Amino acid sequence: MSRSLIAAAVFVAAVLPGWVLGDAAERWTDWGVLDWLVTCALSGVAVLLLAPYGSYRRRDAVLGLVPIYGWYLTSLLSWRIALLPLRDWEPREDELWRARWLTGDLIGFWRADPLPPPRPRPPAAGPRIRSGSAPRAGRPTR
Repeated sequence: MSRSLIAAAVFVAAVLPGWVLGDAAERWTDWGVLDWLVTCALSGVAVLLLAPYGSYRRRDAVLGLVPIYGWYLTSLLSWRIALLPLRDWEPREDELWRARWLTGDLIGFWRADPLPPPRPRPPAAGPRIRSGSAPRAGRPTR
């Protein structure tokens, strides 16, 4: 029950602003197509923001722009996000390296560990002189 309520809240928070702005744009311009354009654009933004958490890629936001299908995709992502950090869907192939199958009381769920932070690069050893390059100003030439 709680997962359903959380999913409904995420869906409403993701889709309702697009519907409200689309209706307002149609009232201001008397152009019905603008309503669909605004609604679908904000649906695509919602998919763009929710996609990484629901095991979709950010480029799938293009599918969020498709009328009606974007709302379906947003509802699917809302359902998945409502159960995080536990996952009841299988990870994509490019996520398998960081996914773990949970055991014990949580058997049947997946957990995807967060990406590790990027390693800091070691500082450069000092200025390097490239062969064939012009000497810098103020340095003696050999």
